Formats: sequence, C-alpha cells, structure tokens
Amino acid sequence: MAMWNPWRGCHRCSEGCKFCYIHKGDAKRGVDTDHIVRTDRFYAPVDRKKNGEYKIGPGSLVYLCFSSDFLLEDADAWRGACWEMIRQRRDCTFLFLTKRIERFPVCVPADWGDGYENVVVGCTVENQQRAGERLALFSRLPIRHKAIICQPLLSPIDLEKYLDGVELVVAGGESGRFARPMDYDWVLSLREQCVRRNVSFEFRQCGTHFIKDGKEFTLQTKDLCAQARKANINFTAGSLPKCD
Repeated sequence: MAMWNPWRGCHRCSEGCKFCYIHKGDAKRGVDTDHIVRTDRFYAPVDRKKNGEYKIGPGSLVYLCFSSDFLLEDADAWRGACWEMIRQRRDCTFLFLTKRIERFPVCVPADWGDGYENVVVGCTVENQQRAGERLALFSRLPIRHKAIICQPLLSPIDLEKYLDGVELVVAGGESGRFARPMDYDWVLSLREQCVRRNVSFEFRQCGTHFIKDGKEFTLQTKDLCAQARKANINFTAGSLPKCD
C-alpha cells in the first residue's frame, strides 16, 4: 500500500464533511484547508531510486488524494498530469474516493473509454439523500472498478438498487468528541443488501458514539477499527482488480 497526495486541502460540500479529519487536523496546525495547494509529492508514482527502480514498487495499491478530493475543481489544472502518471504506472492500482461524482465526466482523460483497468473509483455517501443523488449518477458512469463508501454513516441507507457493477461497499462511523452516533443496525442492513447482491462488504470502523441493541457506547478513536474487526461481519464476493 502507498499513499499519493498530489495536492492537499478541500472544501466541505455535504453533511459528511462536518467533522472531516482533514479540516480538524489543519485547524490544530493553523492551516487553511480551503487553500488548495500542490504538494512536493506530486510526482510520487514516477519518482525513482538511485538504481532506477520506482520508489512505489510494482503491484502497489496506491491510495490517491486522501487529503483532498481527486475531482476537486480547484485541481483541474493539475489532474491531467496525474492521469499521465496513472497511465505510465499500469503496474499499480490507484484508488480514489470522491463526494463530487457529478464532476467525473469532465475530469477523465480523452482515452478513458469504459475506464482504466488500474483505477478504482469509490463514491462516498453518508445518508439516504446523498446516496440517491450520487449513486444514481455513479451507476451510469463508465468505470471498470466501482466501490461505494458509506463513511461516515449517518443514517440507514438503502443502496441495493445501485449495486450493479459495484465490487465493494465499505461502512464506517465518525470519530471524535463531536461525532454523530452510528447504529450497528445500519451496518448490518448494508451487509444484508450486499450479501443478497453478492457484493463484497467491509465494516471499516465503529463510530466514537456507537449504538448497539439500543444502547449507546463511547469508544476511543484508537479502538474503532479493532472493534469493527471483532464484529467479524465482512463479506467477500470477489476481489479488487489485480495489477498487471
């Protein structure tokens, strides 16, 4: 696994952004998250060692733009160079998440066709309203490898009718003192929908304020992922694409 953040900074655009960890971290450091800047790691996928080998090795899963949104309008001038590097590194798989799926058609390169084999696109939805808005678009887009990310999960979501062509659904709660509660029943419902449609499902993390069997628990941030793993409810229907 590798991380590639060609730019940083973002703008809140929906309910799920209210307690965004990027904004929270920047506020502590006195950084203006709404100021979008290119990073010194812009060319990370093609950076080489002294011996000529790529620093990001062949076969890597590269998490792209996890300190921003890859489809952010502010980054339109830079995205073309990123697509060039993604084409060059067909030996790696690139994964990015977005809340701006409506911008996808104007952000892909001319040779996109039905999608690049080495790109996974995750559409993020946090409640039923955003699921209806974003997934109706997402389901029609030419993308070879699709994931739906329900994190932070802020309400029950019925997404079963949008699961055609989706390889993975991820659910997770919100973290932090002011996190909004997440009910375990919402997670189980998503899992049931995925099982019925034979789509892989992953429970990524509990929420800080976690409701189970009608009782609310307050969990420490360091325990959120471990507690989700203990639930042992992940479902595997297949796998994400393998690198060339």
